[in-house]
Amino acid sequence: MSLLEAAREVRENAYAPYSRFKVGAAVRGRSGTIYKGVNVENVAYPEGTCAEAGAIAAMIAAGETELIEVAVIADSPAPVPPCGGCRQKLAEFGRSDVPVTLATTEGARLDTTIGELLPGRFDVSHMDKC
Repeated sequence: MSLLEAAREVRENAYAPYSRFKVGAAVRGRSGTIYKGVNVENVAYPEGTCAEAGAIAAMIAAGETELIEVAVIADSPAPVPPCGGCRQKLAEFGRSDVPVTLATTEGARLDTTIGELLPGRFDVSHMDKC
């Protein structure tokens, strides 16, 4: 199963009763294992969880800390990019050159990288003390 197929499959499990905007995400860990996530809404907006954050949490829960590929899919007119918070989360666990596929359920696709999604990212190098 491809990463995009995994994201498409899991998207159906999203909990989006308020917006009805289901998002599925999948990340591939360094081991090759695919981890999936969906958006989970809450009536007390904005207390929901993004699909990308869910996939990353599944990866971390399994004991991996590096992702090497990302796919995100939604039923929208154009591919939906991760929110700012999820861009930073992806950057925490993936290098700048990690490929990211953004897609729609109708087949539109945008291929990018973590670095292109979050140029000038805040990373561990900013924490080094002189």
